[in-house]
Amino acid sequence: MTRDSTRAIAFIFSFTIIFAGCFIRKGYNHRRRIKDMQKQRVPMPAWNWVFGHILYFYKTTRQLPPYANVNLVMKEIATDFTDDEMYLLDLWPVAEPTLVVFNADAASHVCQELNLPKSGKNETMIRPITGGPTLLSVNGNAWKTWRSLLNPGFSTNTMTQRLPQMVDSVSRYCSSLREHAGKDIIQLDEHTTRLTFEIITKMVLDVDVGIDYSNHIFVRAMDNIIKWHSFWDVRVLVNPLRPFAQWYNGHTINSWVEDVLKKRHQALINDAQAVSAREQPRPKSIIDLAIEGSSAGGKSDLHYRLDNVLLRNICHHVRLFLFVGNDSTSSTLVFTYHMLSKHPKVLQRLRAEHNEVFQDASRVPEQLKENPELLNKCTYTQAVLKETLRLYPPAATMRVGTPDTSVMTARGVRIPTNDMTVLVSHTSIHSNPNLWVRASDFLPKRWLVESGHELHPKPGAWRAFEAGPRNCIGQTLAIMEMKIALAMTARTFVIEPAYEEFQSIQRNRKSWLMSVAVSMLPRKAQMNTYRGDVVFQTEKAGAHPSEGYPCRITLS
Repeated sequence: MTRDSTRAIAFIFSFTIIFAGCFIRKGYNHRRRIKDMQKQRVPMPAWNWVFGHILYFYKTTRQLPPYANVNLVMKEIATDFTDDEMYLLDLWPVAEPTLVVFNADAASHVCQELNLPKSGKNETMIRPITGGPTLLSVNGNAWKTWRSLLNPGFSTNTMTQRLPQMVDSVSRYCSSLREHAGKDIIQLDEHTTRLTFEIITKMVLDVDVGIDYSNHIFVRAMDNIIKWHSFWDVRVLVNPLRPFAQWYNGHTINSWVEDVLKKRHQALINDAQAVSAREQPRPKSIIDLAIEGSSAGGKSDLHYRLDNVLLRNICHHVRLFLFVGNDSTSSTLVFTYHMLSKHPKVLQRLRAEHNEVFQDASRVPEQLKENPELLNKCTYTQAVLKETLRLYPPAATMRVGTPDTSVMTARGVRIPTNDMTVLVSHTSIHSNPNLWVRASDFLPKRWLVESGHELHPKPGAWRAFEAGPRNCIGQTLAIMEMKIALAMTARTFVIEPAYEEFQSIQRNRKSWLMSVAVSMLPRKAQMNTYRGDVVFQTEKAGAHPSEGYPCRITLS
């Protein structure tokens, strides 16, 4: 062995020893800190000096179906901490300590009073979809700048101007449902995803992908990115093909979006000339308004060139809106149909409201286009949607703790947040029995009773779109399009889940060898219900319904 080889081996050995020593020391200091917090009565599950809560967390996930959403894991753990309404999870070295909060006052303190910065994990987890920083992850002046640029595009006035386009997309959706009525089983999630994707693409880019949806290059690329995306499924995360698939489809999306943005920029210039000629300009899309706002001189200075930095940042936000504005809305709409199928009296009252507001079901599209204000009269429809979002919130929010901030448990234990992630668990807070009377029941009337009634929601307890300065920018659009969809479908179609029949068909399609292989899997890997319900939120992107919600459609 040569002298150089000996030196190289010695260097590697020394580096390994130093690295291992630093890791062990950091781990020891971390574990000692958690032990001290345990002595200070900070609520947490059974803790282990070596593994922290990793084994506990894994054991909890094993009690759920294999594709259950990670938020359901947090909800299951929360049932043991209802007296504290928060708990600490120590998943080091996988993640820094996470304080899971489902106390209304603490959630308001974190997100509204303190407005703690967003965690960098937000960007890490969603970057494959967005391609870069967005409103969801940036903080400080960067967030303020982009929020002010994009707010006008999501205003009620802007959404109302573009309501006719939403109605046209829902009409196409109704035609699709009518084609399947009385025939085969369909997976409703696929159809609602198509609907909401059409709508958000029109709102954001003023582009209609519905004409050639199945073959559209952007639709296929985004669908592929979502298939290769996961927040915690190891089989997806460690797949060696994942980085290539995400890069290729991300490049495809960027190329298409950037081309559209340049065309939108030119269209704005043409519109400015049309206005100067006293012609009627068309309604502007969300990105139109953002481009106008980003120009130094506003509408009067549109001839500037879209530089690469601005183009790239707008592109990131387009990808975010097209994902979030489609994904969570489509899932919520499916869960709403499911709740209506389980609660015929709620469906009856919903239809009664639509009979009163719109009369003839066949004329709803024309009435909405003529008078968008009719949607404001659909108070029970909105209550149904808010109650569905309470039971099936699509996300959670993560904030970064700071040295000078702390939160207090329901039992009065103050917990410092420095070097922690503060996770406001919407699923847990929405099912907290201390905050909601009959928390597991579907009761739209709780949104219509007066203050003082036992069912009336407590302040800060409903956070489906989060609250405070960093609430969801697209909530007006989401509620509006779902109300339109219900107004145009609830009286026309009967939607009934068909899971048993669908699963039977799926089993019959499997080869005998595949059936034997599945039967040999651990029982947990064969689970297909959550708390006895076959319909639950899965790990797929925006908490889509299990198995795409197989159902049968009939005409009422």
